Amino acid sequence: MKILMLNPPFYKKFSRTSRSPAVSKGGCVYYPIWMGYATGCLEQAGHNVKLLDATAASMDYEQVYKATEDFSPKMIVVDSVTASFNNDVTVVNELKQRFPESFIVMVGDMVTSIPDEAMNSTKNLDAIARGEYDFTLRDMAAELVNGKDLSKILGLSYRDNEGKTVHNAPRQEISGEELDKFPFVSEVYSRHVVIEDYFYPSVLYPEVTIITGRGCYYRCTFCKWPQLLTGHSYRARSAKNLVDEFEWIADNLPQVKDIMIEDDTMTQDRKRTAEIADEIAIRGIKPTWTCNSRADLDYETMKKMKDAGCRLMCVGFESAEQQILNNIKKGTNVPKIREFMKDSKKAGILVHGCFMLGNQGETKETMKKTIEFAKELDPDTAQFFPLMVYPGTEAFKWAQENGYLTTKNWKEWLLPDGTHNTIISTPDVSADELVRACDRGRIEFYLRPKFIARKFRQIVFNPRDIPRTVISTFVFAKYLKRHLQREVLAKN
Repeated sequence: MKILMLNPPFYKKFSRTSRSPAVSKGGCVYYPIWMGYATGCLEQAGHNVKLLDATAASMDYEQVYKATEDFSPKMIVVDSVTASFNNDVTVVNELKQRFPESFIVMVGDMVTSIPDEAMNSTKNLDAIARGEYDFTLRDMAAELVNGKDLSKILGLSYRDNEGKTVHNAPRQEISGEELDKFPFVSEVYSRHVVIEDYFYPSVLYPEVTIITGRGCYYRCTFCKWPQLLTGHSYRARSAKNLVDEFEWIADNLPQVKDIMIEDDTMTQDRKRTAEIADEIAIRGIKPTWTCNSRADLDYETMKKMKDAGCRLMCVGFESAEQQILNNIKKGTNVPKIREFMKDSKKAGILVHGCFMLGNQGETKETMKKTIEFAKELDPDTAQFFPLMVYPGTEAFKWAQENGYLTTKNWKEWLLPDGTHNTIISTPDVSADELVRACDRGRIEFYLRPKFIARKFRQIVFNPRDIPRTVISTFVFAKYLKRHLQREVLAKN
Protein backbone atom coordinates (compact mmCIF):
# COMPACT_ATOMS: atom_id res chain seq x y z
CA MET A 1 0.00 0.00 0.00
CA LYS A 2 1.14 3.56 -0.68
CA ILE A 3 1.56 5.55 2.55
CA LEU A 4 2.46 9.25 2.86
CA MET A 5 4.25 10.25 6.06
CA LEU A 6 3.76 14.01 6.26
CA ASN A 7 5.41 16.65 8.42
CA PRO A 8 2.94 19.27 7.16
CA PRO A 9 3.68 22.84 6.09
CA PHE A 10 3.72 25.52 8.78
CA TYR A 11 6.43 28.09 9.50
CA LYS A 12 9.57 27.62 7.42
CA LYS A 13 12.12 25.54 9.40
CA PHE A 14 9.60 24.81 12.16
CA SER A 15 10.86 21.76 14.11
CA ARG A 16 7.97 19.56 15.20
CA THR A 17 10.31 16.93 16.63
CA SER A 18 11.94 19.35 19.05
CA ARG A 19 10.95 18.88 22.68
CA SER A 20 9.82 22.52 22.51
CA PRO A 21 8.65 22.86 18.89
CA ALA A 22 9.21 26.25 17.31
CA VAL A 23 11.29 28.14 14.79
CA SER A 24 14.61 28.16 16.61
CA LYS A 25 16.31 31.50 17.30
CA GLY A 26 19.57 29.58 16.97
CA GLY A 27 18.65 28.14 13.57
CA CYS A 28 18.16 24.57 14.83
CA VAL A 29 16.19 22.33 12.45
CA TYR A 30 15.36 18.85 13.75
CA TYR A 31 15.05 15.73 11.65
CA PRO A 32 11.56 14.14 11.60
CA ILE A 33 12.94 11.48 13.95
CA TRP A 34 9.81 9.55 14.95
CA MET A 35 8.34 9.77 11.46
CA GLY A 36 11.64 8.48 10.13
CA TYR A 37 11.62 5.38 12.32
CA ALA A 38 7.97 4.69 11.51
CA THR A 39 8.74 5.06 7.81
CA GLY A 40 11.44 2.41 8.09
CA CYS A 41 9.08 0.13 10.00
CA LEU A 42 6.38 0.46 7.32
CA GLU A 43 8.86 -0.08 4.50
CA GLN A 44 10.14 -3.17 6.26
CA ALA A 45 6.56 -4.48 6.27
CA GLY A 46 6.46 -4.15 2.48
CA HIS A 47 4.66 -0.82 1.98
CA ASN A 48 5.56 1.89 -0.51
CA VAL A 49 6.22 4.88 1.75
CA LYS A 50 7.01 8.52 1.01
CA LEU A 51 8.33 10.69 3.89
CA LEU A 52 7.72 14.36 3.18
CA ASP A 53 9.23 16.91 5.58
CA ALA A 54 7.60 20.08 4.32
CA THR A 55 8.92 22.52 6.94
CA ALA A 56 12.58 21.51 6.53
CA ALA A 57 12.28 21.51 2.74
CA SER A 58 10.44 24.89 2.78
CA MET A 59 7.51 23.43 0.84
CA ASP A 60 4.28 25.41 0.77
CA TYR A 61 0.77 23.93 0.99
CA GLU A 62 0.16 23.68 -2.75
CA GLN A 63 3.50 21.97 -3.31
CA VAL A 64 2.58 19.38 -0.68
CA TYR A 65 -0.87 18.79 -2.18
CA LYS A 66 0.68 18.39 -5.64
CA ALA A 67 3.24 15.89 -4.29
CA THR A 68 0.40 14.01 -2.60
CA GLU A 69 -1.57 13.90 -5.83
CA ASP A 70 1.45 12.59 -7.71
CA PHE A 71 2.04 9.85 -5.13
CA SER A 72 -1.67 8.95 -4.67
CA PRO A 73 -1.43 7.40 -1.18
CA LYS A 74 -4.09 5.17 0.36
CA MET A 75 -3.04 6.20 3.87
CA ILE A 76 -1.76 9.61 5.00
CA VAL A 77 -0.04 10.07 8.37
CA VAL A 78 0.08 13.66 9.64
CA ASP A 79 2.43 14.67 12.47
CA SER A 80 1.20 17.32 14.90
CA VAL A 81 2.30 19.23 17.99
CA THR A 82 0.61 21.75 20.27
CA ALA A 83 1.62 24.97 18.51
CA SER A 84 0.78 23.67 15.03
CA PHE A 85 -2.37 21.72 15.94
CA ASN A 86 -4.90 24.16 14.41
CA ASN A 87 -2.80 24.38 11.26
CA ASP A 88 -2.48 20.61 11.04
CA VAL A 89 -6.23 20.08 11.34
CA THR A 90 -6.66 22.52 8.44
CA VAL A 91 -4.21 20.42 6.42
CA VAL A 92 -6.15 17.25 7.30
CA ASN A 93 -9.38 18.88 6.08
CA GLU A 94 -7.80 19.92 2.79
CA LEU A 95 -6.25 16.50 2.25
CA LYS A 96 -9.57 14.73 2.82
CA GLN A 97 -11.36 17.11 0.46
CA ARG A 98 -8.80 16.52 -2.28
CA PHE A 99 -8.19 12.83 -1.58
CA PRO A 100 -11.43 11.48 -0.06
CA GLU A 101 -10.41 7.83 -0.48
CA SER A 102 -7.26 8.25 1.62
CA PHE A 103 -7.36 7.09 5.24
CA ILE A 104 -5.96 9.95 7.36
CA VAL A 105 -4.19 9.39 10.68
CA MET A 106 -2.65 11.90 13.06
CA VAL A 107 0.32 11.12 15.32
CA GLY A 108 2.40 12.93 17.92
CA ASP A 109 2.36 13.99 21.56
CA MET A 110 -0.43 16.56 21.11
CA VAL A 111 -3.07 14.20 19.71
CA THR A 112 -1.92 11.54 22.18
CA SER A 113 -2.72 13.90 25.06
CA ILE A 114 -6.11 15.07 23.72
CA PRO A 115 -7.46 12.24 21.53
CA ASP A 116 -11.14 13.12 22.03
CA GLU A 117 -10.60 16.81 21.31
CA ALA A 118 -8.52 15.94 18.27
CA MET A 119 -11.10 13.51 16.86
CA ASN A 120 -13.90 15.99 17.54
CA SER A 121 -12.00 18.83 15.85
CA THR A 122 -12.82 17.49 12.39
CA LYS A 123 -14.82 14.64 10.89
CA ASN A 124 -12.14 14.36 8.22
CA LEU A 125 -9.74 12.70 10.63
CA ASP A 126 -10.10 8.92 10.50
CA ALA A 127 -7.83 7.86 13.36
CA ILE A 128 -5.09 8.72 15.85
CA ALA A 129 -2.10 6.48 16.56
CA ARG A 130 -1.33 7.29 20.19
CA GLY A 131 2.07 7.27 21.87
CA GLU A 132 4.87 5.23 20.31
CA TYR A 133 3.20 4.68 16.95
CA ASP A 134 5.54 2.60 14.72
CA PHE A 135 3.80 -0.75 15.23
CA THR A 136 0.35 0.83 15.46
CA LEU A 137 0.74 2.24 11.95
CA ARG A 138 2.20 -1.04 10.71
CA ASP A 139 -0.74 -3.07 12.06
CA MET A 140 -3.28 -0.53 10.84
CA ALA A 141 -1.83 -0.55 7.32
CA ALA A 142 -2.13 -4.34 7.28
CA GLU A 143 -5.80 -4.12 8.29
CA LEU A 144 -6.55 -1.47 5.69
CA VAL A 145 -5.14 -3.81 3.07
CA ASN A 146 -6.85 -6.95 4.36
CA GLY A 147 -10.22 -5.90 5.68
CA LYS A 148 -10.23 -2.80 7.89
CA ASP A 149 -10.93 -4.37 11.27
CA LEU A 150 -9.43 -1.66 13.48
CA SER A 151 -10.88 -2.90 16.77
CA LYS A 152 -7.91 -5.08 17.64
CA ILE A 153 -5.12 -2.57 16.92
CA LEU A 154 -3.48 -1.50 20.17
CA GLY A 155 -2.74 2.20 20.65
CA LEU A 156 -5.36 3.29 18.11
CA SER A 157 -8.26 5.74 18.43
CA TYR A 158 -10.74 5.64 15.52
CA ARG A 159 -14.36 6.12 14.45
CA ASP A 160 -16.64 3.12 14.46
CA ASN A 161 -19.42 2.52 11.93
CA GLU A 162 -21.72 4.85 13.88
CA GLY A 163 -19.19 7.66 13.88
CA LYS A 164 -18.36 7.32 17.57
CA THR A 165 -14.74 7.56 18.71
CA VAL A 166 -13.31 4.31 20.07
CA HIS A 167 -10.07 4.22 22.06
CA ASN A 168 -8.38 0.83 21.88
CA ALA A 169 -6.15 -0.35 24.73
CA PRO A 170 -2.64 1.17 24.83
CA ARG A 171 0.24 -0.60 23.14
CA GLN A 172 3.12 -2.18 25.02
CA GLU A 173 6.43 -0.34 24.71
CA ILE A 174 8.76 -1.45 21.94
CA SER A 175 11.63 -3.48 23.39
CA GLY A 176 15.35 -3.06 22.82
CA GLU A 177 15.44 -6.35 20.91
CA GLU A 178 12.70 -5.05 18.60
CA LEU A 179 14.55 -1.76 18.11
CA ASP A 180 17.58 -3.73 16.94
CA LYS A 181 15.48 -5.08 14.07
CA PHE A 182 14.43 -1.64 12.78
CA PRO A 183 16.12 -0.32 9.63
CA PHE A 184 18.76 2.32 10.36
CA VAL A 185 16.99 5.69 10.38
CA SER A 186 20.08 7.22 8.74
CA GLU A 187 19.42 4.94 5.76
CA VAL A 188 15.77 6.06 5.73
CA TYR A 189 16.87 9.71 5.74
CA SER A 190 19.26 9.10 2.87
CA ARG A 191 16.35 8.14 0.62
CA HIS A 192 13.68 10.59 1.77
CA VAL A 193 15.21 13.91 2.91
CA VAL A 194 18.15 16.20 2.22
CA ILE A 195 20.77 15.83 4.96
CA GLU A 196 21.93 19.42 4.57
CA ASP A 197 18.44 20.75 5.44
CA TYR A 198 19.01 19.93 9.14
CA PHE A 199 21.13 21.81 11.63
CA TYR A 200 22.01 21.89 15.34
CA PRO A 201 23.97 25.00 16.41
CA SER A 202 26.09 22.96 18.84
CA VAL A 203 26.78 20.05 16.47
CA LEU A 204 29.19 19.87 13.53
CA TYR A 205 27.50 20.48 10.19
CA PRO A 206 26.22 18.49 8.36
CA GLU A 207 24.95 16.06 10.98
CA VAL A 208 22.57 13.11 11.20
CA THR A 209 20.27 12.46 14.16
CA ILE A 210 19.50 8.97 15.44
CA ILE A 211 17.87 7.31 18.46
CA THR A 212 19.72 4.52 20.28
CA GLY A 213 17.15 3.93 23.02
CA ARG A 214 13.64 5.06 23.90
CA GLY A 215 12.27 6.25 27.21
CA CYS A 216 13.81 7.91 30.25
CA TYR A 217 14.05 6.78 33.87
CA TYR A 218 13.83 10.34 35.14
CA ARG A 219 10.64 12.29 35.91
CA CYS A 220 11.25 15.91 34.91
CA THR A 221 7.83 17.57 35.02
CA PHE A 222 8.26 19.56 31.80
CA CYS A 223 9.66 16.86 29.49
CA LYS A 224 6.96 15.60 27.14
CA TRP A 225 8.54 12.66 25.29
CA PRO A 226 8.69 10.27 28.29
CA GLN A 227 5.29 11.44 29.55
CA LEU A 228 3.47 11.17 26.23
CA LEU A 229 5.39 9.08 23.68
CA THR A 230 8.13 6.82 24.98
CA GLY A 231 7.55 6.19 28.69
CA HIS A 232 9.84 6.01 31.69
CA SER A 233 11.64 2.74 31.01
CA TYR A 234 14.81 2.90 28.92
CA ARG A 235 14.77 0.32 26.13
CA ALA A 236 18.00 0.43 24.19
CA ARG A 237 19.54 -0.98 21.06
CA SER A 238 22.56 -3.23 21.50
CA ALA A 239 26.04 -1.72 21.31
CA LYS A 240 26.73 -3.86 18.25
CA ASN A 241 23.63 -2.64 16.41
CA LEU A 242 24.43 1.00 17.18
CA VAL A 243 28.05 0.77 16.06
CA ASP A 244 26.88 -1.02 12.91
CA GLU A 245 24.92 2.14 12.13
CA PHE A 246 27.95 4.32 12.87
CA GLU A 247 29.83 2.31 10.24
CA TRP A 248 26.93 2.54 7.78
CA ILE A 249 26.89 6.32 8.13
CA ALA A 250 30.66 6.54 7.58
CA ASP A 251 30.41 4.38 4.45
CA ASN A 252 27.27 5.87 2.92
CA LEU A 253 26.96 9.47 4.16
CA PRO A 254 30.51 10.80 3.81
CA GLN A 255 29.33 14.41 4.14
CA VAL A 256 28.16 13.82 7.71
CA LYS A 257 30.59 15.30 10.26
CA ASP A 258 28.72 14.47 13.47
CA ILE A 259 26.12 11.97 14.72
CA MET A 260 23.55 13.43 17.11
CA ILE A 261 22.15 10.81 19.50
CA GLU A 262 18.73 12.17 20.51
CA ASP A 263 17.86 9.74 23.31
CA ASP A 264 16.41 11.74 26.20
CA THR A 265 19.45 10.66 28.25
CA MET A 266 21.79 8.25 26.49
CA THR A 267 24.09 8.11 29.52
CA GLN A 268 21.37 6.95 31.94
CA ASP A 269 22.68 3.38 31.41
CA ARG A 270 26.38 3.84 32.12
CA LYS A 271 27.20 0.15 31.67
CA ARG A 272 25.76 0.25 28.14
CA THR A 273 27.60 3.52 27.46
CA ALA A 274 30.85 1.75 28.35
CA GLU A 275 29.91 -1.20 26.12
CA ILE A 276 29.39 1.18 23.18
CA ALA A 277 32.81 2.73 23.80
CA ASP A 278 34.39 -0.73 23.97
CA GLU A 279 32.68 -1.81 20.72
CA ILE A 280 34.00 1.28 18.94
CA ALA A 281 37.51 0.58 20.24
CA ILE A 282 37.38 -3.09 19.16
CA ARG A 283 36.44 -2.11 15.61
CA GLY A 284 39.08 0.60 15.42
CA ILE A 285 36.72 3.18 13.95
CA LYS A 286 36.70 6.89 14.75
CA PRO A 287 33.15 8.29 14.71
CA THR A 288 32.34 11.78 15.95
CA TRP A 289 29.16 11.89 17.99
CA THR A 290 27.10 14.03 20.35
CA CYS A 291 24.54 12.95 22.93
CA ASN A 292 22.14 14.17 25.61
CA SER A 293 23.39 13.69 29.16
CA ARG A 294 22.59 14.72 32.72
CA ALA A 295 24.69 16.89 34.97
CA ASP A 296 25.49 13.97 37.26
CA LEU A 297 27.70 11.90 34.96
CA ASP A 298 31.02 10.70 36.40
CA TYR A 299 34.44 11.55 35.00
CA GLU A 300 35.38 7.92 34.24
CA THR A 301 32.40 7.49 31.92
CA MET A 302 33.13 10.82 30.26
CA LYS A 303 36.71 9.75 29.59
CA LYS A 304 35.52 6.52 27.94
CA MET A 305 33.06 8.49 25.83
CA LYS A 306 35.74 10.95 24.74
CA ASP A 307 38.09 8.14 23.73
CA ALA A 308 35.22 6.65 21.68
CA GLY A 309 34.64 9.88 19.72
CA CYS A 310 32.11 11.80 21.83
CA ARG A 311 32.61 15.46 21.00
CA LEU A 312 29.82 17.18 22.93
CA MET A 313 27.06 16.56 25.48
CA CYS A 314 23.74 18.46 25.53
CA VAL A 315 22.84 18.94 29.19
CA GLY A 316 19.74 20.33 30.88
CA PHE A 317 21.04 22.43 33.78
CA GLU A 318 17.72 24.34 33.87
CA SER A 319 18.25 26.48 37.01
CA ALA A 320 20.79 27.69 39.56
CA GLU A 321 18.17 27.45 42.31
CA GLN A 322 18.13 24.07 44.09
CA GLN A 323 14.49 24.40 45.18
CA ILE A 324 13.41 24.88 41.57
CA LEU A 325 15.36 21.77 40.54
CA ASN A 326 13.56 19.89 43.31
CA ASN A 327 10.17 21.29 42.28
CA ILE A 328 10.54 20.02 38.72
CA LYS A 329 11.87 16.60 39.88
CA LYS A 330 15.14 17.13 38.04
CA GLY A 331 17.11 14.96 40.45
CA THR A 332 20.30 17.01 40.18
CA ASN A 333 22.01 19.36 42.63
CA VAL A 334 23.97 22.56 42.15
CA PRO A 335 27.33 21.41 43.67
CA LYS A 336 27.29 18.31 41.43
CA ILE A 337 26.52 20.48 38.40
CA ARG A 338 29.66 22.50 39.07
CA GLU A 339 31.67 19.29 39.51
CA PHE A 340 30.20 17.91 36.27
CA MET A 341 31.35 20.96 34.32
CA LYS A 342 34.87 20.70 35.73
CA ASP A 343 34.99 17.00 34.84
CA SER A 344 33.70 17.56 31.31
CA LYS A 345 36.41 20.13 30.64
CA LYS A 346 39.01 17.79 32.12
CA ALA A 347 37.74 14.96 29.89
CA GLY A 348 37.81 17.25 26.86
CA ILE A 349 34.10 16.97 26.00
CA LEU A 350 32.26 20.14 25.03
CA VAL A 351 28.91 20.94 26.66
CA HIS A 352 25.81 22.63 25.27
CA GLY A 353 23.95 23.95 28.32
CA CYS A 354 20.16 24.26 28.47
CA PHE A 355 18.60 26.74 30.91
CA MET A 356 14.87 27.12 31.49
CA LEU A 357 13.14 30.06 33.12
CA GLY A 358 9.63 30.04 34.56
CA ASN A 359 9.42 26.76 36.44
CA GLN A 360 7.68 26.38 39.78
CA GLY A 361 9.32 28.74 42.30
CA GLU A 362 10.82 31.13 39.72
CA THR A 363 11.24 34.79 40.66
CA LYS A 364 13.01 37.74 39.08
CA GLU A 365 15.93 37.10 41.44
CA THR A 366 16.24 33.39 40.57
CA MET A 367 16.19 34.20 36.84
CA LYS A 368 19.13 36.59 37.29
CA LYS A 369 20.88 33.95 39.37
CA THR A 370 20.46 31.35 36.61
CA ILE A 371 21.83 33.68 33.93
CA GLU A 372 24.89 34.37 36.08
CA PHE A 373 25.19 30.62 36.73
CA ALA A 374 25.26 29.96 32.99
CA LYS A 375 28.13 32.39 32.57
CA GLU A 376 29.96 30.86 35.54
CA LEU A 377 29.62 27.30 34.16
CA ASP A 378 30.72 28.59 30.74
CA PRO A 379 29.60 25.72 28.48
CA ASP A 380 30.63 25.81 24.84
CA THR A 381 27.15 27.01 23.84
CA ALA A 382 23.92 27.69 25.72
CA GLN A 383 20.21 28.14 25.20
CA PHE A 384 17.68 29.97 27.35
CA PHE A 385 14.03 28.93 27.09
CA PRO A 386 10.92 30.16 28.82
CA LEU A 387 8.93 27.28 30.29
CA MET A 388 6.78 25.77 27.53
CA VAL A 389 4.04 23.57 29.00
CA TYR A 390 2.31 20.91 26.91
CA PRO A 391 -0.99 19.10 27.51
CA GLY A 392 -0.45 15.77 29.26
CA THR A 393 2.64 16.85 31.19
CA GLU A 394 2.92 17.51 34.92
CA ALA A 395 4.05 21.07 34.17
CA PHE A 396 0.85 21.75 32.20
CA LYS A 397 -1.26 20.33 35.01
CA TRP A 398 0.56 22.51 37.57
CA ALA A 399 0.02 25.64 35.48
CA GLN A 400 -3.62 24.83 34.77
CA GLU A 401 -4.53 23.99 38.38
CA ASN A 402 -2.93 27.20 39.64
CA GLY A 403 -4.50 29.45 37.03
CA TYR A 404 -1.16 30.36 35.43
CA LEU A 405 -2.16 29.62 31.81
CA THR A 406 -2.75 32.85 29.92
CA THR A 407 -4.52 31.03 27.05
CA LYS A 408 -5.59 27.66 25.72
CA ASN A 409 -5.50 28.85 22.14
CA TRP A 410 -2.85 26.46 20.87
CA LYS A 411 -1.52 28.83 18.19
CA GLU A 412 -0.43 31.25 20.94
CA TRP A 413 2.24 28.76 22.04
CA LEU A 414 4.38 30.66 19.50
CA LEU A 415 5.14 34.31 18.83
CA PRO A 416 3.99 35.75 15.47
CA ASP A 417 7.36 34.91 13.89
CA GLY A 418 7.07 31.24 14.95
CA THR A 419 9.66 31.45 17.74
CA HIS A 420 9.10 30.34 21.32
CA ASN A 421 6.47 32.01 23.42
CA THR A 422 5.36 31.15 26.91
CA ILE A 423 1.75 31.17 28.02
CA ILE A 424 2.68 31.04 31.72
CA SER A 425 2.24 34.02 34.04
CA THR A 426 2.68 33.56 37.78
CA PRO A 427 2.27 36.09 40.62
CA ASP A 428 6.07 36.45 40.62
CA VAL A 429 6.94 36.50 36.90
CA SER A 430 4.83 37.43 33.88
CA ALA A 431 5.03 35.76 30.48
CA ASP A 432 6.59 38.88 28.96
CA GLU A 433 9.22 39.00 31.72
CA LEU A 434 10.12 35.36 31.02
CA VAL A 435 10.64 35.96 27.32
CA ARG A 436 12.67 39.11 27.98
CA ALA A 437 14.82 37.34 30.58
CA CYS A 438 15.62 34.59 28.08
CA ASP A 439 16.59 37.22 25.52
CA ARG A 440 18.80 38.91 28.11
CA GLY A 441 20.44 35.62 29.07
CA ARG A 442 21.18 34.75 25.45
CA ILE A 443 22.73 38.15 24.72
CA GLU A 444 24.77 38.32 27.93
CA PHE A 445 26.13 34.81 27.39
CA TYR A 446 27.09 35.16 23.74
CA LEU A 447 28.45 38.70 23.75
CA ARG A 448 31.03 38.00 26.46
CA PRO A 449 34.62 38.65 25.29
CA LYS A 450 35.58 35.28 26.81
CA PHE A 451 33.05 33.46 24.64
CA ILE A 452 33.98 35.34 21.46
CA ALA A 453 37.68 34.64 22.03
CA ARG A 454 36.99 30.93 22.55
CA LYS A 455 34.98 30.69 19.34
CA PHE A 456 37.78 32.39 17.43
CA ARG A 457 40.30 29.87 18.79
CA GLN A 458 37.99 26.97 17.87
CA ILE A 459 37.72 27.89 14.22
CA VAL A 460 41.47 28.61 13.98
CA PHE A 461 42.58 25.32 15.52
CA ASN A 462 39.66 23.13 14.43
CA PRO A 463 38.43 23.99 10.93
CA ARG A 464 35.61 21.44 11.28
CA ASP A 465 33.89 23.99 13.53
CA ILE A 466 33.79 26.68 10.84
CA PRO A 467 30.49 25.71 9.08
CA ARG A 468 28.37 25.45 12.23
CA THR A 469 29.99 28.58 13.75
CA VAL A 470 29.38 30.66 10.62
CA ILE A 471 25.75 29.53 10.36
CA SER A 472 25.14 30.09 14.07
CA THR A 473 26.73 33.53 13.99
CA PHE A 474 24.63 34.59 11.00
CA VAL A 475 21.40 33.38 12.66
CA PHE A 476 22.30 35.03 15.98
CA ALA A 477 23.12 38.33 14.25
CA LYS A 478 19.65 38.37 12.67
CA TYR A 479 18.07 37.56 16.03
CA LEU A 480 20.09 40.30 17.77
CA LYS A 481 19.03 42.85 15.16
CA ARG A 482 15.34 41.97 15.66
CA HIS A 483 15.77 42.09 19.44
CA LEU A 484 17.34 45.55 19.35
CA GLN A 485 14.59 46.82 17.05
CA ARG A 486 11.93 45.54 19.46
CA GLU A 487 13.70 47.22 22.39
CA VAL A 488 13.82 50.56 20.56
CA LEU A 489 10.12 50.32 19.68
CA ALA A 490 9.27 49.39 23.27
CA LYS A 491 11.11 52.48 24.60
CA ASN A 492 9.36 54.75 22.12
